Amino acid sequence: MTHPAHRFRPRAVLAMAPKTAAQLLDPGVRARLATLTDLDPDLVLDDFTTPTAQRVLADAELLITGWGCPALDTAALRAAPRLRAIVHTAGTVRHHITPACWDRGLTVSSAAAANAVPVAEYTLAMILLTNKRVLDTARIYRAERRRVDWNERHPDAGNYHRTVGILSASIIGRRVIDLLRPHDLTVLLHDPYVTAEEARRLGARAVDLPELFDHSDVISVHTPLLPETRGLVSRELLARLRTGATLINTARGAVVDQDALTDEVLTGRLHAVLDVTEPEILPADSPLFDCPNVVITPHIAGSKGGELRRLADLALTEVERFALGRPFAHPVRHEQLARLA
Repeated sequence: MTHPAHRFRPRAVLAMAPKTAAQLLDPGVRARLATLTDLDPDLVLDDFTTPTAQRVLADAELLITGWGCPALDTAALRAAPRLRAIVHTAGTVRHHITPACWDRGLTVSSAAAANAVPVAEYTLAMILLTNKRVLDTARIYRAERRRVDWNERHPDAGNYHRTVGILSASIIGRRVIDLLRPHDLTVLLHDPYVTAEEARRLGARAVDLPELFDHSDVISVHTPLLPETRGLVSRELLARLRTGATLINTARGAVVDQDALTDEVLTGRLHAVLDVTEPEILPADSPLFDCPNVVITPHIAGSKGGELRRLADLALTEVERFALGRPFAHPVRHEQLARLA
């Protein structure tokens, strides 16, 4: 990042869970924020109603938010009359950006593009591993501990000329398609907002929803959870998948009819890789935990560990742009919010 002379140092406030700030904003990031803005790097708000919050919000021009930020409702904004912009250090802004923010005319930035990188990497890895039947083979080998004719055991294993179905051309879905380019795979895409020509430019073939499930060896779900997408991956669509196909979900658990998916995987007909479930923490007695053809991870596909620095770096760039009077590079548009995760 270059460091030109700054037009002004906006009064900024950190608003997120203290634990989020501790994990995301290392001393170097906080020091950089302090040079870009007029900010107390040790003050982190997770409640906008306290006397301290009311005092600092009164002068705030910029909020730097993260996981655990309270909702910016009418009352919170009333306490922040000078607030002009919000830089969010994570992906979705649904949990804290309210209609009152748009009514105020605030500009909002999100680090969704940065958080998309590890999710897409996770998805690519799981596509390649599940098509190769690596996870099944490792489990069987650990149990049997003998020579096996793996071509006979898994005659459909491998990635050559397999078909991957991408459900929704979200930021993450688009990045997954791009990561799939070097591989000998056919990529199908269903997204009602993407034309056939745009799908071709992305590197996929646009299909309708039934066709996506009819022809894919693996389906990767990247659909935001909206009222109209709840249960979108229905029992009927799952039944269209060929025997041995895999469903990968890194979006939201409720996009998939989980009862229907559970029925399918318990028969052994389908495989599943679930980084998200409904509820997010499954009951301890859920049969999915012990199903050998299901991989469950605890919502780890997004930024973790050292990947958090990518979020912080993107946020720093956006804060610098704001300080220079430039538009955000990663804005969240009000008119697009209904289709965003």
